[in-house]
Amino acid sequence: MEFFNGLGGFSRDGREYIVVLGHDQNTPAPWVNVIANAGFGTVISESGSAYTWSENSHEFRLTPWYNDPVSDVSGEGFYIRDEESGRFWSPSPLPARGDMPYVSRHGFGYSIFEYEDDGIVTELCVYVATDAPVKFAKFRITNRSGRARQLSVTGYWEWVLGELRGKSLMHVVTELDPISSALFTRNAYNTEFAGRVVFVDCSESVRTVTADRTEFLGRNGAAANPAALRRVRLSGRLGAGLDPCAAMQVMAAVEDGQTREIVFTLGAGADEEQARQLVYRFRGLESAHRALEGVWHYWSRTLGAVYFETPDAAVNYLANGWLVYQTLACRMWARTGFYQSGGAFGFRDQLQDAMALIHAEPGLFREHILRAAAHQFIEGDVQHWWHPPVGRGVRTHFSDDYLWLPYAVSRYVGVTGDTGVLEERVPFLTSRLLRPEEEAFYDLPRVSEDIATLYEHCLRAIDNGLRFGAHGLPLMGCGDWNDGMNLVGEHGKGESVWLGFFLFDVLTQFAQLARRRGDVAVADRYTVEAGRLRGNIEENAWDGDWYRRAYFDDGTPLGSSSNEECQIDALPQSWSVLSGAGTRERSLMAMQSVDRRLVRRADRQIRLFDPPFDKSALNPGYIKGYVPGVRENGGQYTHAAIWTVMAFAAMGDSERAWELFSLINPVNHASTESEISVYKVEPYVVAADVYGVAPHTGRGGWTWYTGSAGWMYRLITESLLGLHLEVDTLRFAPRIPQTWPSFKIHYRYRETFYHITLHNGGGIQVTRIIVDGVEQAEKTLTLVDDRNEHNVEVDLGGGA
Repeated sequence: MEFFNGLGGFSRDGREYIVVLGHDQNTPAPWVNVIANAGFGTVISESGSAYTWSENSHEFRLTPWYNDPVSDVSGEGFYIRDEESGRFWSPSPLPARGDMPYVSRHGFGYSIFEYEDDGIVTELCVYVATDAPVKFAKFRITNRSGRARQLSVTGYWEWVLGELRGKSLMHVVTELDPISSALFTRNAYNTEFAGRVVFVDCSESVRTVTADRTEFLGRNGAAANPAALRRVRLSGRLGAGLDPCAAMQVMAAVEDGQTREIVFTLGAGADEEQARQLVYRFRGLESAHRALEGVWHYWSRTLGAVYFETPDAAVNYLANGWLVYQTLACRMWARTGFYQSGGAFGFRDQLQDAMALIHAEPGLFREHILRAAAHQFIEGDVQHWWHPPVGRGVRTHFSDDYLWLPYAVSRYVGVTGDTGVLEERVPFLTSRLLRPEEEAFYDLPRVSEDIATLYEHCLRAIDNGLRFGAHGLPLMGCGDWNDGMNLVGEHGKGESVWLGFFLFDVLTQFAQLARRRGDVAVADRYTVEAGRLRGNIEENAWDGDWYRRAYFDDGTPLGSSSNEECQIDALPQSWSVLSGAGTRERSLMAMQSVDRRLVRRADRQIRLFDPPFDKSALNPGYIKGYVPGVRENGGQYTHAAIWTVMAFAAMGDSERAWELFSLINPVNHASTESEISVYKVEPYVVAADVYGVAPHTGRGGWTWYTGSAGWMYRLITESLLGLHLEVDTLRFAPRIPQTWPSFKIHYRYRETFYHITLHNGGGIQVTRIIVDGVEQAEKTLTLVDDRNEHNVEVDLGGGA
């Protein structure tokens, strides 16, 4: 078994990325790629197993999603058959594995599978158009066998056209479109996607098809050895009442030394006419090549907005591609991964994700802020999550969700200077209020006639959060970022210390925004509220060596040395620093306690709290249902671990910040085969959690679909490398290792590139900036979009 850990180059033209994985047998767990645009996509593993969706990765799956890391089964597959011998194999390791080694490569927006068998060399490239709901499987077949070969290529897709195949298969109807000759599929009984038409097409005009899965696989058959590949052609059976699939087979005569290309397309149209238009638009090799060029161009430009050259290859690897790609392709667009197929927008979740896109996709950040505001109720609370396209979702008592709106708006306006977004008018939602005994209810709310500006939406969110308990701390509700602590405040009296710090930060930042806007009354009111809250935190939340986590409804503290379990929680300690609400002395003591109690250097982990919940009488909620040391129950929850590292950096402890970042950097968990055998999951993206209990200590939990990616990008770019955009100005405050002599930032401002070299003089203060040979009066870099390239030298020195 061979592994390439991926510490290689990033081509600036976007066409070549590092080989992520080459292997000949068993990967410890599927290493996948999420390939998507804003409304369509696929998850594909290194073995070639995949599932595809349109519009909503949970509600309108085109092919089945299997959460099965052991067998890595799939409802999609491709086959190459030698028409002379009848022997067949797949161009990827699954579903029909050949006898020779495979090489699988995951890149930004595509995956490639390379294989050679009996003189036939195949390259399968899978990608999705950037601007249309169409997926491509582009074959490149080269004959090196020394003789002419007659081959066939077959594509196979099991249909779902809904959430679960078992619920929808009796409603799926297939037909051969008489106009385009593509294979069309519908599910008219899908309430929210009834009119959609899904299609399969091929660049070869002569093809045979079947839509009968039983025929294709055979009775009790399997995708590894389908019965149809023991027959000359597919039967052409279509219609209703079948075990539905799409299978399409084409012939490929390949002379010795010749290379042929064949492309299969899978797509979805809003109706029959749009499906037909997509078939025509993307049929043929030239269209497929243009679409792939579009993928390369988009990701090269997007990921090339900021490009770092540091002495640490692992930092470059994450910061120059995979973290932003994970955030944008998976979190914002796909909203799915191998281990979780959600499909919904989370109110707090995607707002946090979008904050990491301020350089790469600021327009998408703006768009999502307005989307989120449209899912706020008249009363100021919000949908915890909702499913597009109609907006069906849950109303809850979560106490932090709505506060992420003003938090994200403050960042967006402060960085871009786009104050116009505050005047955008967005309607509220309306539905019945939660009953006192309800934690949540799932509903399709109505759009209210009450319309307000985004600024007013933010005010309503903050004012809704100004509800406090007996200790003067914010009410916790049914959760406050840690969803698993849903019973701490189940009776409406529990209080959250972490939420107190977060609310302080929201009040402080939004007060500054309001003051710049001229709304002095709001600015003063929020400043007073922040001061009162800070006093209550200091008076009622300090435990002696760290800040407590919360108070139960009955006043019992959580996250206290008096507790048997969960004596210390990382969240309030890190946010005492990040919010600026904690005193310097107490925050320093609290972070030292985090280092002592929660940082496990031997295990390369920063745990969420300690000890885990297990046998004590404390019942904080469903978090106690997790195995002690797994996920939120005392394992490494990477989201929170990143905040811990950010806090050390904010305190000026650069050496410790870099040490701890190295611990949680996923690349460093898979540098050798032995490390891979422990970590098991993809090292090129962030895992939501890392287990902290034997015999699985060090094993990564679910990957891809985690908000940790966006926060890790901000940790690297802002907290560690010190890059800060303020409208048209770059401010530098890096906290870099003393061993680095320098590092570079290539920054694109609209259509202008700045090539910036920062020289390490032993401090974080900028002592001099030279632009194109001219020393600047200011210690910041003013950006001008003159479409020229500029060379910038930044000298660092002074104190920490």
